[in-house]
Amino acid sequence: MSALTVRQVRRRYLTLHGLRWLPTGLMIPVMVLLMQERGLSLPQMGLAFTAQGLLVLALELPTGGLADALGRRPLLIAAGLLNLVSLSLFAVADSFWLFFLVYAVQGIYRALDSGPLESWYVDATLAADPQAGYEKGLGYGGTVSGAAIGAGALLSGGLIALGPVGPVSALTVPVLVAVVAQAAALVALVVLLVEERPATGFVAVRASVVQAPRMIGQAVGLLRRSRVLLALVAVELFWGFGMITFESLLPVRLAEVLGDPERAAALLGPASSAAWLASAAGAALTPLLLRWFGAAPGAALLRIAQGVTVVGMGLLAGPVGVLVAYLACYAVHGASNPLHSALLHRQVDGPYRTSVLSLNSMVAQPGASLGGVVLTAIAAATSISTAMVVGAIVLAVAAPLYLPAWLADRRAAPAVEPATVPVPADR
Repeated sequence: MSALTVRQVRRRYLTLHGLRWLPTGLMIPVMVLLMQERGLSLPQMGLAFTAQGLLVLALELPTGGLADALGRRPLLIAAGLLNLVSLSLFAVADSFWLFFLVYAVQGIYRALDSGPLESWYVDATLAADPQAGYEKGLGYGGTVSGAAIGAGALLSGGLIALGPVGPVSALTVPVLVAVVAQAAALVALVVLLVEERPATGFVAVRASVVQAPRMIGQAVGLLRRSRVLLALVAVELFWGFGMITFESLLPVRLAEVLGDPERAAALLGPASSAAWLASAAGAALTPLLLRWFGAAPGAALLRIAQGVTVVGMGLLAGPVGVLVAYLACYAVHGASNPLHSALLHRQVDGPYRTSVLSLNSMVAQPGASLGGVVLTAIAAATSISTAMVVGAIVLAVAAPLYLPAWLADRRAAPAVEPATVPVPADR
């Protein structure tokens, strides 16, 4: 690691970060619609999604310890291979159980992939220059991931618009391109990510597995000791549930409005690109929102505003109304994440920062799994619009959970519990 300069480390990090998110962008416009084309009902999709959420929930903290024991490179290579397997399976899956397997593999991939690349970047930067600042590179990472997802979604829409290629349906073509993109990302990872592996073997791996329950117990103990932290982390539970509306139900809603799934998928490509740009624009408003409202009131207002935009997606007539509400939803989403993160990090201190960050990230997974089952069942029994309104209400209901943080800020007393705890906000 020390042979690399700070600039080289940053360049490699941003390259690998962008390649990691490109396949995701390619999949966004087609994922749900292709599952429908292959014969899955909405409730079956919801059940398939739970496989991913529950495995991430179970493995997120233990895999963090595994990364420390084995090094980041082996875990990232394993994660890349699993993503390649899941995308390849997705390209040919034609039954509920195959799609369930796809999302189970995705769950293991996401647990392994969560955090090691960013950790490698920070450690490699400090190894190159202990006085170097790494915050700028992390900020650039957000820009790069948004651009990669947007570019992938735009490319996906273009590929769908070109129509089927021989026996391959138009909705399947972007999945095959995503497989190629993931293979390229894996090769780049092997070549570009260099790491001084710790001289550890089976003993270190066993130790990390043994310590995992203790780490989880300590992180949960922090929640018990801080009402502010508990409320902030609980926001993720509601957000994970409501997220299903704009990540999974929106494509079906657009196809319903247009009356043509392939046309909806082609339109979702540029729309997803625009949505990520709207998210970036929303994030740029963070300083103004902090000045106007403060972190906790601003975050609460944005949670309600996001619920309103989801209601718009569910009830507005015509594709233009649905897409305008979709863009507004992502703009609000981009603005709310930094405020939520700022509130969490005010509670973070001491040696448990990483554990609590992982815990905050994990909490969204059971919420998403529950939302996937409940909202798709509501959609099948009633309508997509009804399911989206229910999801919107759940998103907005989280707003009062920012009240403890607001009261803590108002008291502004150094002796308040916050400094005892660590907190995260990875969405």
